Amino acid sequence: MSTLLIRGGRIIDPWTRRDEIGDVLIEHGKIIAVGGQLSAPGAEVIDASGLVVAPGFIDLHVHLREPGMEHAETIETGTRAAAAGGFTRVCCMPNTCPVNDSATVTGYILERAERFGLVKVHPIGAITIGTQGEDLAPIGTLKHAGVVAISDDGHPVMNARVMRRAMELARSYDLPVIDHCEDLTLSAGGDMHEGVFACRLGLRGIPDVAEDVMVARDLLLASFTGARLHVAHVSTRSSIAMIAEAKRRGVSVTCEVTPHHLALTDEDAVPYDSNFKMKPPLRPREHVEALRQAVAEGVVDAIASDHAPHTGYQKMQEFESCPFGVIGLETSVSVALDVLYHGGYVDLIRLVELFTAGPARVLNLQDAGRLAPGLPADITILDLEREWIYDVNRSYSKSKNSPFHGRRFRGAPVMTIVDGRVVWQQVQQPAVHGTGASLSQGRTTAA
Repeated sequence: MSTLLIRGGRIIDPWTRRDEIGDVLIEHGKIIAVGGQLSAPGAEVIDASGLVVAPGFIDLHVHLREPGMEHAETIETGTRAAAAGGFTRVCCMPNTCPVNDSATVTGYILERAERFGLVKVHPIGAITIGTQGEDLAPIGTLKHAGVVAISDDGHPVMNARVMRRAMELARSYDLPVIDHCEDLTLSAGGDMHEGVFACRLGLRGIPDVAEDVMVARDLLLASFTGARLHVAHVSTRSSIAMIAEAKRRGVSVTCEVTPHHLALTDEDAVPYDSNFKMKPPLRPREHVEALRQAVAEGVVDAIASDHAPHTGYQKMQEFESCPFGVIGLETSVSVALDVLYHGGYVDLIRLVELFTAGPARVLNLQDAGRLAPGLPADITILDLEREWIYDVNRSYSKSKNSPFHGRRFRGAPVMTIVDGRVVWQQVQQPAVHGTGASLSQGRTTAA
């Protein structure tokens, strides 16, 4: 469809603080106008009355597993799950096989995303060769190949000297350094948060200080080097307090939290259920409340799913032996709406900002995170009151390792638009009128 008119929705754009009923006009994949009472004879019309029309949502922390681990996820299946979750862009971590530590792998990911991706894919390159924490990857080459950040993700760079050099080099290329903050000498052998519930279950614990000491180190290095540091999946109250204080001092630091760390505590984990095993682990209630307050106070820059698919045979091992990680692309927005918006922690503009302008600023995505004429028509439409129950067996992901199976939610995406094209729609709502519309209920549309 060449011309599309989204009519009568509640337009939320955190970039400009817009919150009003209006229309969005799209032509040839670009936003032409945003305002009231727009008209376009012959256009396809989406009736968005009673719904929220927002900039396309961005997930800046996703594992697509391709290349090398296609048994758990592919770019095609992962981006279908993203579209069903309301995301128009995802940023994929480098811990593939081979690791994305070269222009060759980056190029492969981009080529596969162009061919099979239902939403836009931004690769994140490795900090070190093979994410081994020793020799720096060719960061400049990766930047020119198309990465938007560097990270060793689940393999934190333990050597402070290597991390310092990485930050200095990343600063010269204007790339953020995303770190999974974990002191492996403190967390070694742990399976869940070190506390009462780990003791009751006879499981080895991961103390909160294992995260805190690495956050402290990285904040000091970021202050020293002037680099842009992004702290991934913050989970402890001390870490978020240190980040808030560093921001006040002018350190160039941003951070994200995951929906599962906002919604669940270690007490909520079903005993020995591997769908509740993730890193960082679920924390006690006081940590969860500290994260929610940090979101409300503006300390947190983005919500990211940390979508980490693992197949059934991987997750069905003993709890101590199975891998860490849960999927989250299709539940992230609903968890955030349920916990943060309906829970009274944030207003709608702030909630949308965490999925749009926030991650766009973190990664310096100039053409994303806002609704403005001339920008790509990437749009997420939400129903704030839609009640639904998540059935992981109907997920578009190849893997089913979710802690939210069977959970009832209030609020969800109902349509995802990428470059002016509807790529996913839920239950025929909002309605699409016109000669060119042919959409299936709750299904993605082939790219």
